[in-house]
Amino acid sequence: MPDVQVLVNEFIIKLKKRKVEGSQATARMTAELLRSVISQQRVPYNNQAGALIDAIKAVGEQLIAANPVELAVGNIVRRVLHIIREEDLSLATAAVAGLNLSAVSDDEDDGEREDHPVLSAAAVAAAARSTLRPPSLQTLLEDMPDSAAVPQSSSSGGDSEGKSKSADKSSRSRKLKHDIIEAVNELIQDIATCHEQISEQAVEHIHQNEVILTLGRSRTVMEFLCAAKEKKRSFRVFVAEGAPRYQGHVLAKELVARGLQTTLITDSAVFAMISRVNMVIVGAHAVMANGGVIAPVGLNMVALAAQRHAVPFVVLAGTHKLCPLYPHNPEVLLNELKSPSELLDFGEFSDCMDFGSGNGSPLLHVVNPAFDYVPPKLVSLFITDTGGHNPSYMYRLIADYYSADDLVVQRRPASGN
Repeated sequence: MPDVQVLVNEFIIKLKKRKVEGSQATARMTAELLRSVISQQRVPYNNQAGALIDAIKAVGEQLIAANPVELAVGNIVRRVLHIIREEDLSLATAAVAGLNLSAVSDDEDDGEREDHPVLSAAAVAAAARSTLRPPSLQTLLEDMPDSAAVPQSSSSGGDSEGKSKSADKSSRSRKLKHDIIEAVNELIQDIATCHEQISEQAVEHIHQNEVILTLGRSRTVMEFLCAAKEKKRSFRVFVAEGAPRYQGHVLAKELVARGLQTTLITDSAVFAMISRVNMVIVGAHAVMANGGVIAPVGLNMVALAAQRHAVPFVVLAGTHKLCPLYPHNPEVLLNELKSPSELLDFGEFSDCMDFGSGNGSPLLHVVNPAFDYVPPKLVSLFITDTGGHNPSYMYRLIADYYSADDLVVQRRPASGN
């Protein structure tokens, strides 16, 4: 098996050079890499979860720095950290319950409660309270009083007890890593099947003889529309071309090849055509904690047109795109600038240079952003792997996938007094 640091470095290079396209592929490869890190990580007997968390955080910081705009990387890193905390808490809770059950059984057999210290009611209550708080083994242990310590056996069995404890620690270490890897495997499977899970809901939202508008090219949107077509829904699709990369041209060809009635329009024609549309269905680059959407450039214009004509604006997004951060967080980079060559030919651009100034500085500047931000007030419905959700519900949904530490964010201060 190749060294994990080699795998990390290779993936970092791919992220920096933008050789991984699409949030789904990025999320899947990130999860697979972190699974390898966990598998090869050697953990100590004590604080096993802490060692794994430190290792994942160290790798995650490198991956996020390699491509800060691809928020799916940070999402998966935080999801894996949540998995580690959850599995560690599960094992710790089970261990506390097992000790308590064993102590009670000994008391019943021996009939000598005072000679055999057991876990007190306070300790059991503390463990129960810990399960209701954010997952943390530290909080579980802090709440346990001194009387909750493991009963000490006689000195005559000291050697055998030491060996037994060592074996138990080793077994628990293997159990923890095994459970974490199984949970990460489930996460990878969820990422791989997110399109299918979302597409299964298409027939509930697309009805007969409707007109659907979308912009650019999204695989999730394509599978969603084709799934409705396979369910014998007859409808028409307007595709805005998505300049300057014109991914809408590609989507239009794919939809026609799948037998859908498709009309290709320019981006500037969206407002003129929106009155004929029953629903706007688009994909997303990321969904923020406030329900806002980071989406391909041009979608904010489409959302405003939809709001003006009271047309539902529906966003399709897999759960790997749900980000626990707010768009105003300083670590959130909302945009990146693409090459000016997508807008102007280099020959045309050279004609706009001011050679009379002596330094050849350009009189024409070309700005080519990749993304838009669509505020939650413009979104009618989110459709994810788990069903349809109102924008106001997104924070609660996101909270199910991340630990409390990852949800501690600074809200934008209110203006005025």
